[in-house]
This record gives sequence, C-alpha cells and structure tokens, in this order.
Amino acid sequence: MATVTDLLGEHTDYDDAVVAHLRRLVAMWGTLSDLCFADLLLFVPVRASTERFVVVGQVRPTTNRTLHLDDLVGRIVGEQERPLVARGWQLGAVVDGEIDISSRNERARMVCIPVRCCGRLVAVLTRESALSVGRRPGELERTYVEVFDRLARMISNGELPFPLDEEGEAPRVGDGVMVLDAAARVEFASPNAVNALHRMGLYNSIEGLRLEEAGLHQTAIAAAFAGRQPVTEEVVRGPDAALVVRCVPLLDHGSVTGGFVLLQDVTELRRRDLLLLSKDAAIREVHHRVKNNLQTISSLLRLQARRLPDGAGRHALEESERRVRSIAVVHEILSRDTADQVHFNEILPALVRMAEDLGSPEAPVEIATKGDAGNLRAAIATPLAVVVTELLQNAAEHAFPAGRASPAERRVEVALRRAGAELSVTVADNGIGLPGGFSLERPTSLGLSIVNSLVTTQLGGRISMRSEGGTIVELTVPLDLVDDDLENL
Repeated sequence: MATVTDLLGEHTDYDDAVVAHLRRLVAMWGTLSDLCFADLLLFVPVRASTERFVVVGQVRPTTNRTLHLDDLVGRIVGEQERPLVARGWQLGAVVDGEIDISSRNERARMVCIPVRCCGRLVAVLTRESALSVGRRPGELERTYVEVFDRLARMISNGELPFPLDEEGEAPRVGDGVMVLDAAARVEFASPNAVNALHRMGLYNSIEGLRLEEAGLHQTAIAAAFAGRQPVTEEVVRGPDAALVVRCVPLLDHGSVTGGFVLLQDVTELRRRDLLLLSKDAAIREVHHRVKNNLQTISSLLRLQARRLPDGAGRHALEESERRVRSIAVVHEILSRDTADQVHFNEILPALVRMAEDLGSPEAPVEIATKGDAGNLRAAIATPLAVVVTELLQNAAEHAFPAGRASPAERRVEVALRRAGAELSVTVADNGIGLPGGFSLERPTSLGLSIVNSLVTTQLGGRISMRSEGGTIVELTVPLDLVDDDLENL
C-alpha cells in the first residue's frame, strides 16, 4: 500500500515542509479519531486542482464502529462525489453536512476541516460518522468531542501537528485520558485514567488538582505547557507499576488554554522487557560459559600434545585442539549479543591466525580474505568455522611441502560471496595441487573427511576440489533452511 509520502509525491508538488507536516498529522491522528468517535480521511488536491482530490490517509476509531469498510487510501474523487470536500477547500473554512455511504446504504455526517501549514491551505481533513438519532451523549463522549473540536481548530490554524513532535505512534484514547485547564488542573479523568492512577497509588479524587499535588511526580505536563509541545514521560512506581504520561498542550493562536493527557499503563510491558533482558543475559552467559569450557578443553589438549613426542599422536591432538578453538571463536562472538547470529567475517581473522601459525618463519604462508558472508545463524556458522579451519590448515600444511619446489610467495585466499539464499566459499592456494587419483569421496585424511561430512550432511551443501595453479576448494551452503531442518540434519 502506498504511503502518505508516496501519494503526495505522485499527486502534488508539495515541498518537504508540507510533506513532513501531513506525515506528522497522520502519525498522531489515531488519537483524533478516538476523540471524535469517527473515521478520519485526509484529502489533498491533485496538482492544485479544485475539482479532484486524492485520499492520502484513512484512520478508524477504536471507540466506535467504523463507517468505511473499504480501504480508501489512494482513491481519487471528484467534486461531484465529494462536494463538501471541494467546498471546504475552496472556502478554506470548516464545512459540514450529510453524505451518502453507498457501501452501507445509509446517510452519514461529514465535517470538513481545513489543514494549514506555514500559513497556506494544504489539505482537507474529514470527520465522517453515522448519524445519531434520539440519543444523548454522556459526559465522557461530550468531553472527548470538545477536546477534538479544540484540536480541530488548531489544525485549521496550522498549530497542529506540532513541528517538533516525533512521528511515533501515540497511546490511544482507550488507555486513559485526562483534560487539564490552563493552570494544569484536572478538569476530567476517564475511568481508565482513574484506574491507571490507582495502580500508581493515587486513590483520592484528582479533579481540581495538579498531578504533582495528588502525589504523581512527573515533569511531562509542566514541560509541555512551558514548551508548547507534546511531552512523553514514563513514570515508574517501584517494580510493580509503570505509566506512560503524554501531555498535549491545547493552543489558541499560540496561547496555552489547557491540555489533554494520555495515560498508558505499561506495567505488563515493562515486566516482559525485564524478563527478556534476563533471558538475553542468560543466553549470553551460556555462550560465555560454553566458550570458556571449550577454551579449557583446548588448553588441556594443547598441554597433552606437548607431553607427547613428535608423531601421529601429537599431530592428532594438535588438530583436535584447533578444531575446538574454532568453535570457541563462534561462541565468543555469540556471547557479546543476544541474537542467534554472528557476522562470519568477524570469525575469519582468528581462523586465519591459527592456520598461519602452522607455517615456518623461513617459509611463511600468507592468507588473504575477500568478500562478505554477512550474518549467519549459529547453526550454520559453527560447522562452517570448522570447515574453513580444516581447509586453511590443510593448505598451510600440505600445499607447500618441504623439499619440493614451491613458489617464493606462498599464498592462500579465502573468497566469500553471498548470493540470495546461498553462501559460496572458495579456498585457493598456489601450491603443488592435488595428488594423482585424489577423490573427495575417498579422502585419505581425517580433516577432509570432517569437511566433506559437515558440508554435505550438516550444512546440506555442496563441495568440490580441483587442481588449477594449486588447489581450489569450492563449497556452497544454503542459508534458507528453517530451524527444524537444521535440527534434523
């Protein structure tokens, strides 16, 4: 669905200031719709026309049934279809009357409110509601509509929306409303507002009092009245009560004549936030402990290897120690964040250092990396780290054997390329290449057996090896496996 910005750019020549003004209006008008118990539509003229208008916004109330079941955003209407809108635009004044709602086969009341920005008329806001017959509105409904009328005058004067107001979604009226006079004393409090204040420990009547006089210490109201801008503040009473207080000043040509306060009880939300924080901390702690345990195992394997004489046993322990260390690197990065993802390029430097350590000072092996693998889930990053470690160590140990002709510059390159739902990894060296008769299906080393098994079985990918100016290993790993697939591999 097209946004307000998209529709304004397509159908008008409005500058950035007007676009931002209308965008802010749409961001906060859920409150307006609740206050007037009616649907709101925002019309702008198509290329400054006085006969054709496009609907750039639509909002339905949470305090009443909606009048329009269809989505009208993006619809272009003419003067004959919406004569009151055209008249309100031509006069630049509030116009009201009755219209036919064809989808409901009934009549409805429409109030057209001019929207001004920087002293110019830029849109028409319509309030559309079913006709009420034979029913007297109660105090709450009368108060809400009176507040809406004051806000509508601010819209017509260009004082609403406020120029510095954030575009985030405000609390809805159903959460609780208070109306203040020019001295910031409470004139009216809705039942939900009273309930919210009770949870904050205020049980006495608050009408005629300022909130601080009643015992609720907050600064939102004073700041909103002083700055003539809406102010939102969260008030916390111990661990069991949290309240969002949003005060909107009511203006009349720049003078504060009162205010209305939206109250939202966020106690349960904050409780859940705390639980999530506790859970996130626990996840990080688990990864941290796993990393520490893996490092301990790595140290034990390294100590045991040092006690053995040079030979196959010592070499096997050293290889196992490096595999464990590569897995520990993944958990070290996971312990820094709560997400079950790691940026694989953060892992590569540690894997490269382990492989470069296998070279001798007289004939060092240089390993370069290029490309970006992006963020990978831990279920993919962990086995992939082991695979890359094995391939780098295999190249460092076997591509440049002592006593055989080898290039002066011994290079290994790791290339990463992410395309859609696949990750391609290429490990290439300029060494002696593969031995004759080599087959990846019948590898002669444990390391290549581990690589083949991890890629094809656990990661569900493909791997190939060939000789071409050295050895080139190419593997492709799918990244779109769902969690259940990863668990069943």
